[in-house]
Amino acid sequence: MDKLNTTCGLDVSLTVIGGKWKPLILYHVQGGPTRFSELRRRVGGISEKVLIQQLRDLVTMDVLLRRDHNCVPPVVDYQLTPFGETLVRALVPLCDWGNQNRERVTERLQQAS
Repeated sequence: MDKLNTTCGLDVSLTVIGGKWKPLILYHVQGGPTRFSELRRRVGGISEKVLIQQLRDLVTMDVLLRRDHNCVPPVVDYQLTPFGETLVRALVPLCDWGNQNRERVTERLQQAS
């Protein structure tokens, strides 16, 4: 069966935001246009290569808008599209859940290691 042709919309959502980094990128872009260098600092642990690819994916899916200021040194920033804003609003409850359950999850991870 086609992974986008099921009765659960999670398959569609995960196609757009799947992986560890995309939701974190969206979190850090939600405040307005954000420069690439700022994203690289904010999203700790991500390599530049992976950040570039994840940003390209989000631009391709019309979640982010990439703006090149055509100057030297290069300045590029990213901002949410209206479509991306709807996705971020959908992620807010998941963020809230994570904040509410951070200690419990941390404890379980420590017990497992």
